Amino acid sequence: MSRLLTWIGGLGAAFGITCCFTPLLPLVLTGIGAAGLIDTLYRDAVLLPFVGISILMLGTGLWQMRRSN
Repeated sequence: MSRLLTWIGGLGAAFGITCCFTPLLPLVLTGIGAAGLIDTLYRDAVLLPFVGISILMLGTGLWQMRRSN
């Protein structure tokens, strides 16, 4: 379980940080036909908490892996 939590947290954090600093999110949303969501999702009020939660998940997974060893 801790390995899964670490992977999900790491991928989520990488995706969120990439979307914060590059125009990746509008391209992905346009590609899947959800361009109407760009105004809602491409804000710091949505992306920064997503990155924060992902980093917390990553840290929790790493902590659990270290504790089990």
